[in-house]
Amino acid sequence: MTSHSRPLSPHLQIYKPQLTSMLSILHRLTGVALAFGTLLLVYWLVAAASGAGAFETARSLIGSFIGRLLLFGWTFALFYHLCNGIRHLFWDVGLGFELPTVQRSGIMVVAASAGLTLAAWILGYVMMAGAA
Repeated sequence: MTSHSRPLSPHLQIYKPQLTSMLSILHRLTGVALAFGTLLLVYWLVAAASGAGAFETARSLIGSFIGRLLLFGWTFALFYHLCNGIRHLFWDVGLGFELPTVQRSGIMVVAASAGLTLAAWILGYVMMAGAA
C-alpha cells in the first residue's frame, strides 16, 4: 500500500462555510430546539393540570429571565423552521436553485424569522398590557 498525499474530505480547518450550509445546520438545530421547547410546553401544561402550586412554580420558572430567553429562542426556532421549511417546499418542486436565488431566499428566511419573532413578542406584550 502506498500513501497518497492527496487531501481527504474537507474538514472545518480548510472548509469555508457557505450561507446554504450554515442555514442547513441551523435548520437541524432549530428542529432539535423545537423538540426541547415542546418539553417545556408539556411541563407547563402538566403543571397547570396539577394544581395552583405546581402552576405557580412553572409560571415563575418560565417568567424568569432565563425562561423568557428560552421562550424567545423557541419562538425564533419555530419561525425559522417554518420559513426555511417553506423554502424547502419550493426546492422540492424544482424552484429556486439558481445561486443568486438561493442566496436571496436564505437571507429572506433569516430576516422573516427575526421579523416574525419580534412581531410575535411585541404583539404578546401589547395584548398583555391591554389585558391588565
